[in-house]
Amino acid sequence: MTRRRFLAGAGAAALSVAVIKPELVFGAEANSKIDLGLIGCGGRGTWIADLFRKNGGYNVVAVADYFPERADSTGQKFQVDSARRFSGLSAYRRLLEQKLDAVAIISPPYFHPEQAAAAIDAGRHLYLAKPIAVDVPGCHTVAESGKKATDSKQVFLVDFQTRANDKYQTAIKLVHDGGIGRIISGEATYQTGNTWDAMDQYLREHPNDPEARIRGWGADRTLSGDVITEQNIHAIDVADWILDAAPTRAYGTGGRIKPPVENGCWDHFDVIFYYPNDVVVSFSSKQVGKGWDDIQCRMYGMNGTIDTHYFGVVFVHCDDAYNGGKLANLYTDGVVNNIATFHKAITEGDCSNSTVAASVRSNLTTILGRMAAYQQREVTWDEMIKANEKYEANLKGLKA
Repeated sequence: MTRRRFLAGAGAAALSVAVIKPELVFGAEANSKIDLGLIGCGGRGTWIADLFRKNGGYNVVAVADYFPERADSTGQKFQVDSARRFSGLSAYRRLLEQKLDAVAIISPPYFHPEQAAAAIDAGRHLYLAKPIAVDVPGCHTVAESGKKATDSKQVFLVDFQTRANDKYQTAIKLVHDGGIGRIISGEATYQTGNTWDAMDQYLREHPNDPEARIRGWGADRTLSGDVITEQNIHAIDVADWILDAAPTRAYGTGGRIKPPVENGCWDHFDVIFYYPNDVVVSFSSKQVGKGWDDIQCRMYGMNGTIDTHYFGVVFVHCDDAYNGGKLANLYTDGVVNNIATFHKAITEGDCSNSTVAASVRSNLTTILGRMAAYQQREVTWDEMIKANEKYEANLKGLKA
């Protein structure tokens, strides 16, 4: 399948707006309460569930996690009946058998495609954490689930905080309207400290414990997709968004300088992405050590520059300059905005599901960069799609 055909298929879900099935919610009013199931009760999952509750438009009525103590703890926090707290690898399937309007999936990314497909097949609206998948087949699965959701009049929203921010939206629209002229080149970075050190250490201390992989999923290459997919996608997605395109090829390198751990993630990547119209974007990431930290994307045009910073400012230097100012708390505010958008889409019957196609595209861009870096050579988009490499996690010894 060619790059053009794959992206066209993934984008099909964004091409139609349908009316919601009335039986999937209590009513069509904006103040309708939506019964929500949570899949993934770790720190972020429980935090996001609390934001759903604070929104006022949701009831958290069922929870699922591999670990029973997490399901119970989160269930108690949200007063979920003990009969609706599920654990084990199949917990999500038992949750989907309950009477629900929607589900939020905040589990390790390896499980996202299977869980998302099951949620859509069960007729539920879906709120999915990024990244949507760890491999090309998973991206195909999510693209198909997005198309099915739109055809079945279900809402499917992928939670990218930047895409829900008005400053990012205004700045990038100005670029799309020609504000900085033809784009010449760009750069994107994701520079942080030792994000997964605790998980690294846990995996190192429990090498023969199959459950340790689930607890330390962020440091496991297969379950997370490596940092370029699980973390760095924030910066790479903005590059794709500004250019409104996916790269045609990439060349990369990188590695790991931290002490080794079995199937551990790299801690730095350097990739050159080649986009249509001869636009070259350099990308670098570091998740080790101390120093300058930023999640940034900058594009240089003939008539100006756009500069975006996840924890800083968003602005456009051009004749029609835009200074969006400093972002207060994008990490939280973006999720709050997405939760409100999800509720509005369900109650108003907006099943355009435009975040799915964009997320599939940027997820594949990270996989292209990862593949090029692992092999330390140039890899084309079509070559990546044709290879269709599938990640297989060793789940032996885990509770069903």
